[in-house]
Amino acid sequence: MTLHIPTTEPQACAIVKSLIDGATPLSIMGGNTRTGLGRPTQTQSTLSSAGLTGITLYEPAEMVIGARAGTSLALVQQTLAERGQMLPFEPMDHRDLLGTEGEPTIGAVAAGNISGPRRINAGAARDSLIGIRMVNGRGELVKSGGRVMKNVTGLDLVKLVAGSFGTLGFLTEVTFRVLPVPERIVTLVWRGLSDEAAVSLLSAALGSPFEPFAAAHLPEGIGADQARTLLRLENFSDSVVYRSHELADLLRVHGAPEMLEGDASQDLWRDVRDARFFAGTDEAVWRLSLAPTAGPRAVAAIAERLPGARWFYDWGGGLVWLAVPAGVDAAAATIRSAMQPHGGHATLVRAPATIRATVAVFQPLAEPLMRVTADIKKSFDPVGLFEPGRMYAGI
Repeated sequence: MTLHIPTTEPQACAIVKSLIDGATPLSIMGGNTRTGLGRPTQTQSTLSSAGLTGITLYEPAEMVIGARAGTSLALVQQTLAERGQMLPFEPMDHRDLLGTEGEPTIGAVAAGNISGPRRINAGAARDSLIGIRMVNGRGELVKSGGRVMKNVTGLDLVKLVAGSFGTLGFLTEVTFRVLPVPERIVTLVWRGLSDEAAVSLLSAALGSPFEPFAAAHLPEGIGADQARTLLRLENFSDSVVYRSHELADLLRVHGAPEMLEGDASQDLWRDVRDARFFAGTDEAVWRLSLAPTAGPRAVAAIAERLPGARWFYDWGGGLVWLAVPAGVDAAAATIRSAMQPHGGHATLVRAPATIRATVAVFQPLAEPLMRVTADIKKSFDPVGLFEPGRMYAGI
């Protein structure tokens, strides 16, 4: 295995060009904390962003930050925090769940569209990503976007690359829109609700004018003996006080909520964000994305077929984290069959490489979409250098 660590964009371009004639497949590596995501790839070389570091642009007044792809996420967050700002989308840290070490990088956040509980209010990472620089499969430097969000006609390359897991090119620099850190954060907690009642509560809250920034439900046995339903409010202190009182009144049929602040609130949401409830086990872990009201029914169908399954809800019930015995196929066929009547899709986040090599890690695409996906891949990476098969077999 050959490791390439360019320190400049021209070097990265030269490395890619040198591998084209032999069609030498490449793995893309940032901080090496998320290598277990996706299908395992058979590659002969690795292209690392470790040599491309540093903040390249920070304009607090314009609320925009740019950094080279290998810059640690921690440095970006620290730089923003010093000026009372933050990344809007609360990126997940996969290290506990995947059992990895190292430092997550800002390039990997963009490449994986890595988002957390605030997604329901602030959008995903791709919604804050406003500029990229990357090397394509021809060894060319490609630039898209800039310092401001604006409407464009034609292909939105920035949004296309976010969530492509390195299959379209090697990111060298990314630019994000940022937001101020809220003055106050409060979590309202209801105890003892069933999944159905909890999702009903979360849906009512999210449909109200009182603007929760995060909404989750932890069933009995997930981090505590009693089920907990969570709403997080953020903003100026007076606004938080008003909205918390109004939400408690609106949702009084479910009982009076407790209020958490400070470390207790922060730690609880970090557990939700990083799916820490499933860390340190040998279970396979899935993310189910579906309509919130369909979540409890889909989970009930899965639990009926898979005794021992564990789960919790984020994004108001629209995201279900599911842990099941790994078995021989991480119960892929059972889970997708049980979900079919309820819509949505399932992504396998954690499983041994032998399982991820044989089952569809990402939701299988219909044939027309698979052809479009293959055509997009070929247009960026004609000989298939970057992460072949990482998302879909043969692409």
